[in-house]
Amino acid sequence: MTDQPILTPVKLGRYTLNNRIAMAPMTRSRADNPERAPTDLIAQYYAQRASAGLIITEGSQISPQGIGYVHTPGIHTPAQVAGWRKVSDAVHARNGRIFLQLWHVGYVSHPDFHGGALPVAPSAINPATQAYTPMGLKDTVTARALETHEVKQIVQDFARAAKSAMDAGMDGVEVHGANGYLIEQFLRDGTNLRTDQYGGSVANRARFLFEVTEAVIAAVGADRVGVRLSPANTWNVPADSDTRGLYDTVIGALSAYGLAYLHLREAQGDLSGIANMVTNVTEHYRRVYRGTLMTNTGFDRDRANEVIRKGDADLVAFGVPFIANPDLPERFRRGASLAQADQQTFYQGGAKGYIDYPSLSTAA
Repeated sequence: MTDQPILTPVKLGRYTLNNRIAMAPMTRSRADNPERAPTDLIAQYYAQRASAGLIITEGSQISPQGIGYVHTPGIHTPAQVAGWRKVSDAVHARNGRIFLQLWHVGYVSHPDFHGGALPVAPSAINPATQAYTPMGLKDTVTARALETHEVKQIVQDFARAAKSAMDAGMDGVEVHGANGYLIEQFLRDGTNLRTDQYGGSVANRARFLFEVTEAVIAAVGADRVGVRLSPANTWNVPADSDTRGLYDTVIGALSAYGLAYLHLREAQGDLSGIANMVTNVTEHYRRVYRGTLMTNTGFDRDRANEVIRKGDADLVAFGVPFIANPDLPERFRRGASLAQADQQTFYQGGAKGYIDYPSLSTAA
């Protein structure tokens, strides 16, 4: 299968990647130890997938306050840094590149993770969903609105976590501003009801994202920082009253930051009834963002090659296909069929459905 744009090298920040295939960040819930530190099993999992042009790790909590799911790793303790060092060393041993995703879930959490204390958010809102706690699924609660000084503290938590990622040998970091977590909760006017400098106008609601991005850049350098956004997302957060206008402004402003990349999620589901929502995310924001653009969600090999060929994106991130196909770039190169992932093992823990998917070279 020659002439595949997705298999050509690309410049990303200070790096030249071997191909334009990224492994998307995916929660796998394997940090099943009291320290929430990456294990040898996690290192093996990422090393198996090092042929990706870039690996973006699963979301990693920047602080204990950011936790919202069982067995997810963090990047705020020495044990976690040491665990992630095992991962980065294993990926680099196979000539891969890896960025660590920085994560704070905000109100998508539960008091069970916080010694009975309430989760925090821009405003005192209940996301009306369920959290998977150590005691099983539980209904979410109304979060506690952050004080202004606490917002500024979280900005510094992101910066410290970025430095810790560098101490762990990562090639860079990705700021998680998507999927309805804390940053996106600040962006949307349905979840941000604040009256201080972080609420009200689009500029104020975007202030938290910009301050986080600036602090992380100051910590590790712009050419080692990516930002992930989901302009068409309605999971964990309601649509904004003017989602198009919000993200046009935010993404246009991010162009000036000299980021390694901007990572956008395409629309999922039927959004036809939502006003002012961009549904052709990649095509639309290619015209807004001046810099390296990565797209994600719903792509197969042919669609990925087409979006690169058209110039609408520079890289394509794949999630579930990488779970069952650790050598996904080679399968694309050969035009080989893809193995199907077992959804029952996505979050169950252990090696099954995690490191036991064969590559083409080892398949029977």
